[in-house]
Amino acid sequence: MRHQLPRSGRPWPAIRAEFDAIRASDVRWRDGRASVYVFHPGEDVLEVAHEAYGAFISENGLGPAAFPSLKQMEAEVVEMALSLQRAPDGAAGSMTSGGTESIIMAMKACRDWSRTHRPVDGKPAVVVPRTAHPAFNKGGHYLGLDVIRVPTSDGFIADPGAMAAAITPSTIMMVGSAPCFPFGVTDPIEALADVAVENRVWLHVDACVGGYIAPFVRMLGEAVTNYDFSVEGVASMSADLHKYGYAAKGASTVMYRDQEKLAAQGFHFDDWPSGHMFTPTMAGTRPGGAIAAAWAVMNYLGEEGYCQRARQILDTRLALTAGVTQLGFRVYGSPELSLMTFGNPNLDVLAIGKGLYQEGWVSSRTNEPPGIHLMISPAHRNHVAEYLGALARWTEQARAGALSPASRDVRYS
Repeated sequence: MRHQLPRSGRPWPAIRAEFDAIRASDVRWRDGRASVYVFHPGEDVLEVAHEAYGAFISENGLGPAAFPSLKQMEAEVVEMALSLQRAPDGAAGSMTSGGTESIIMAMKACRDWSRTHRPVDGKPAVVVPRTAHPAFNKGGHYLGLDVIRVPTSDGFIADPGAMAAAITPSTIMMVGSAPCFPFGVTDPIEALADVAVENRVWLHVDACVGGYIAPFVRMLGEAVTNYDFSVEGVASMSADLHKYGYAAKGASTVMYRDQEKLAAQGFHFDDWPSGHMFTPTMAGTRPGGAIAAAWAVMNYLGEEGYCQRARQILDTRLALTAGVTQLGFRVYGSPELSLMTFGNPNLDVLAIGKGLYQEGWVSSRTNEPPGIHLMISPAHRNHVAEYLGALARWTEQARAGALSPASRDVRYS
């Protein structure tokens, strides 16, 4: 039978007990068991985000005149984001609910801007590497754009020559990732920008994962592939605050080289009784808590706090790399930041990953080639030995032929 609304309300303690029982099977991310979905920076940061979100739980970002506090906080978050991405004077942006919305907004802005500045015949097209996030195809589906996926080169990075060859007179946008989700490697953005400029094509950099860790890795003196607005030819960027910005979900940023490109993102309408309506993003109502929490966390951590957590992540990645290599795996590509994927063509890696999942280690995976995919958070630094021990046990079973083959179609994340 369909679940029904209770006839009478219940006291919160009883609801809370059921609430806790329902979530009992969720991944124990505070114990370092989740390497996807959650980015745990420490209980102190969570408390800041929680209090800030709660303080603005009822306020609505749709009404900046009613809530100038939210307007100010969003503006300051965007300004900090643009500064971290080395944007030029005149650059602009807005907050969104997440990476998918940021990507779709950039695609929408490019489509509408191109209608005026670079019109094309027929259906506009977007050229992306094979490793680009599915959000680009989702955006193409919603916006009426063709999305052309191009094979990558060695190391799973975008192939500028192949992408250039895929450009047609209908192409309005090309894409690079910093880094790509499947392998955590950053595309050669400078070379892609050269192609974009030569062909008068809008270049979007998807830094949803890397946008709020790469600047701090650079500050630590580590090598980072150049990917941001310092590269001439980059027209827009997406970067998620609720990933390595450690903000509450859902919070992301979409940024543009100039105000005119941002203006193409918004939606205006006045043919109804209530007059002019403007929304800067896909959403109407925008949760004030997400804006407030992002602003609070960024001010709480500052450069020093973000750098400290970036160092923890880099050290953890190096320890994991050494550990999985010792167990006979290899890391795919050359990740620089917080993601890594490893595999072994002589083992059923997906079966090993399924075994880890059954033991409570929740991660993502790749099918091409088969691999276990990790998104590393600061909290993982205390659980490296435990994870490698579990990986060793399941690897030993795989070598002994004791694991049932894992289906490529069944996800364990």
